[in-house]
Amino acid sequence: MDVTETFHHIKFCGHLHTQESLRFAQNFDFLDSDILIATYPKSGTTWMQQIVSLLLSNGNPQLVETIPNWARAPWLEQYYFKDLCRVLQSPRILSTHLPYEILAPALQGSRTKVINVIRNPKDAAVSYYFFHKMANFLPDYSTFDEFLNSFLDGTVHYGSWFDHVKGWEGNAKNLNIFYITYEELFQDLGGSLEKISHFLECSLLPEELSSVQRNSTFGSMKDNSMVNYTLIPNNIMDHSKGQFMRQGKIGDWKHHFTSKQNTKFNDVFNVEMSDSKLEFVWE
Repeated sequence: MDVTETFHHIKFCGHLHTQESLRFAQNFDFLDSDILIATYPKSGTTWMQQIVSLLLSNGNPQLVETIPNWARAPWLEQYYFKDLCRVLQSPRILSTHLPYEILAPALQGSRTKVINVIRNPKDAAVSYYFFHKMANFLPDYSTFDEFLNSFLDGTVHYGSWFDHVKGWEGNAKNLNIFYITYEELFQDLGGSLEKISHFLECSLLPEELSSVQRNSTFGSMKDNSMVNYTLIPNNIMDHSKGQFMRQGKIGDWKHHFTSKQNTKFNDVFNVEMSDSKLEFVWE
């Protein structure tokens, strides 16, 4: 559980990643029909997996109620993906936490549909910290302040949030990509579903879109064992220490950041994101 793999100077948990699996992702043969959900951890990955699965099923919830999200929309960098990939049907739903720089060679020239979900980094940091508390394959930071320092300097597992977000944003011209924020999904789920279905060229009837919306609310997913990770054994995820689907809100960071931490975060954010056009909703 405590093994760490380092790839392109980024740390990955050895429980799920190997050098071979990371190289396989880097050299993956993408198809134009593929749908790639690209996110930094705790930024809406599970939510988008649920949405895309439902959209491609015309709102029929049978798939999302019987097959775990990691099997129907697997992470291409994880060790089990190579075998699972062989049985995925087109259009394949793929997920990744990898930065653009690692996947750039594989995506070059591809028309793979990339959906990049971005979450305001303060909420992402808080959610990621609490995930560390229950995930036995991630380091256990003693305090939020210790974790936040690592988050800001990019030494947490999966690397820098800033590098990840800017990498995908800065290479939009090379990709068939759709950007959406976690906050947009939260504030206008119905409107977001229409935009995503348009990007996927997936035309649904109003009642089908309504079914997608009903089955992709936070409450619905929290109660769905195919999504909420309660199927994972306690030795891997200690469910006594928290829930994978914890809050799903905007602005929870205000309950955890001290004034000093917030000032430091803003200082780093303003420098790191000075050349970015992305805008964030913070509360």
